Amino acid sequence: MIKYTLSRALAVVLVLALSACGFHLRDALQLPPDLGPLRVQAPDPYSPLAESLSEVLARAGATPAAEGETAVATLKVISEKWGNTPLSVDAFGRAQEYTLRYAVFFRLTRADGSILVPQQALELSRDYISSVSNTIGTDSEREILAKEMRREMVSSILRRIDAVARAPVVPAETAPAPTP
Repeated sequence: MIKYTLSRALAVVLVLALSACGFHLRDALQLPPDLGPLRVQAPDPYSPLAESLSEVLARAGATPAAEGETAVATLKVISEKWGNTPLSVDAFGRAQEYTLRYAVFFRLTRADGSILVPQQALELSRDYISSVSNTIGTDSEREILAKEMRREMVSSILRRIDAVARAPVVPAETAPAPTP
């Protein structure tokens, strides 16, 4: 009986401590309500990034655009670039540590052509160590990092769309005039 009471008291204390520190669960992804059918376009029709974006947007409630449909909202991946830069070299001049970089340029337009999310660039980078004696392990590590970075890029793009959807709409009459 005492163990049960102590465990309940501990659970209550932990819940109160967690809420006191400001922790709260992230809300679900919010898409603009007037978005309509959505198509994801990329320079490479078989881009894993475009496929992941399409899947995640469909799970978030976006209606995928039908083939041949012309008046649709478009998430356009303008470019995606990978880079691999050496960070350090050993005594023999061989690279030992690399930075893997992933950059994506994208924009989101409504069906009427108006820009919802202007063209933006997102860049991610990760460092990894390259072992001269274990090249297979290094290649596997690089592939794992690339998959993780692609997943994180999808999340970053969706957070940008979510931020636009949650932003308060300022009527044109009350918007401050641009200064010359």
